[in-house]
Amino acid sequence: MGLREQIEQLFDRPSSEYDRTSQECFEEFKQKLNQGEIRAAEKTSSGWQVNLWVKKGILVGFRMGKLRDVSINQEFRYFDKHTWPLKHLTLESGVRLVPGGSSIRDGCYVGRDVTCMPPMYINAGAYVGDGTMIDSHALVGSCAQIGRRVHLSAGAQIGGVLEPVGALPVIIEDEVLIGGNCGIYEGTVVSERAIVGAGVILTGSTPVYDLVCGKIYRRENGRPVVIPPEAIVVPGARAISQGKGKEWGLSLQTPVIVRYRDDKTDAAVRLEDALR
Repeated sequence: MGLREQIEQLFDRPSSEYDRTSQECFEEFKQKLNQGEIRAAEKTSSGWQVNLWVKKGILVGFRMGKLRDVSINQEFRYFDKHTWPLKHLTLESGVRLVPGGSSIRDGCYVGRDVTCMPPMYINAGAYVGDGTMIDSHALVGSCAQIGRRVHLSAGAQIGGVLEPVGALPVIIEDEVLIGGNCGIYEGTVVSERAIVGAGVILTGSTPVYDLVCGKIYRRENGRPVVIPPEAIVVPGARAISQGKGKEWGLSLQTPVIVRYRDDKTDAAVRLEDALR
């Protein structure tokens, strides 16, 4: 029986029935997550697709886990599931993990030449591609998929979606720049080389207005909000057109695509090579 079938069976069984063989199966599963051999979501010819069985395996790990004391000493007290310790990194991993309170949980892939500025956090099931920079106070949530040479600026929050199992996690494709204090949530897909300006919030329920192409991007028919390749997104607002909102002169936050990348833009954002 293959690993996928074993995980599916474990997911359908109560945790009271888990035994040593179950633990060994989960450890094999987690090792493949660590190596990037399996992912919570993958890009296909028709777009990004959820790997349901992988997300089920991550949930199995939480069910299987027992709360353990993982404190450093009496001054630094920590308690967590024994199945999800910190990721074991060595110098040979090729990850620059700067001292200062960052954590990378086991069961996620972190590529070579990734830079982690303190404090930041990567949760279980996430995937972070080669050469990406994760700046201070940035979060990569459970199952979030981050591409190569992405820059997650300080305070960026990349939401993870572990449950419901069928929900697509947040996807950040290659060479995307996420500005400071951005929030990307609810399965939003940010396509390659897009730039999301500081303070932009992208969710499944907020439409994105493209001033260049004259389009509005929404989550429809089970498809996520997708930011087009090379789009430049900034915070915007749209007026409430009826009811008390109109009477009071209120407006709602909405992301706006104001233009697309060009040579001038590339020169402006090509700043971090010396820092990697």
